[in-house]
Amino acid sequence: MVPRKRRLGVLGTLVWDVIYGCPPASERVEGWGGIAYALSALSAALPSSWEIVPILKVGDDVAPQAEVLLSTLRHVAPETALVVVPEPNNRSELRYTSDEHRTELLSGRTPAWDWSELEPRLRAHDVDALYVNFLSGWELDLDGAKRMRTAFRGPIYADLHMLLWVAQSNGMRALQPLPCAAEWYGCFDFVQVNEDEMATLARSPEELAAQAFHQGVLCTVVTLGSRGAVYFASPRLAIADIPTAREHEVTMDAAESQLVEPLTVRDASNIDPTGCGDVWGATYFSRLLLGDTPGAAVIVANEAAGRNATWRGVTGLADRLLGAGTPELLPR
Repeated sequence: MVPRKRRLGVLGTLVWDVIYGCPPASERVEGWGGIAYALSALSAALPSSWEIVPILKVGDDVAPQAEVLLSTLRHVAPETALVVVPEPNNRSELRYTSDEHRTELLSGRTPAWDWSELEPRLRAHDVDALYVNFLSGWELDLDGAKRMRTAFRGPIYADLHMLLWVAQSNGMRALQPLPCAAEWYGCFDFVQVNEDEMATLARSPEELAAQAFHQGVLCTVVTLGSRGAVYFASPRLAIADIPTAREHEVTMDAAESQLVEPLTVRDASNIDPTGCGDVWGATYFSRLLLGDTPGAAVIVANEAAGRNATWRGVTGLADRLLGAGTPELLPR
């Protein structure tokens, strides 16, 4: 009998990006962004014993192109179907002011998921784990996230990202504190933010971890751009023990020590940081699902994000992360 493949559900938003690089090299590049970076990283990081189940709504203005994108990725579950909606798809205009800072102008509005839509999809696809990346900021509301946590027993990873970058009336994104942050933490086992986002939630990564642990989170990650990442995790964190681990609050005294590693960037003359956090988180969670310790997973995630930083867009990104033309990154 052929062993059943395990399944990772991926909830997020495909975004069509127009990117202007950091002056003086302000060349214009456009193509898929948003969850496309994480899907590429998962395609590279997961072995053939796993299948990826994208849970995505796309506007009918880009649906054919989105289907083409999914067809290029490894390990996508064969029965996967995008939900095509009449609303215009999300689009972003990104203008970099430095290698790590940018402005973002949003247009389009792919609608949110209601729990009544999401729950039967998770059940029908028999999903074992969930990777959630808030790339519109409204993929799922707090009530839906709470219901998901109650109903789903597998591990749930969340990059909070655009929950904290609110679209203003003119379409520009602005960083704002997250209302009901503690309740949001309690919906996930793993929580990721970047350094700027963390600063709206807590005074330090340690304080953020303490707050999140109190709500039942098992691991927090703060990405630090080119300086790598810092994490705090439940001791002896093991994916198979997630349901049991949820019953015991992690304390900072017992948490695994932080690890900060600089990103490995082999060609610093050609940097495009778009999607680095998405590649980092998708790779990190993949390695945890495959049995790595948090510390070991950080090292591989940093390497993947470094490779993404020297690659434009998502076309060919999975091959780049697998090591095409460079020493192998991800042991199979």
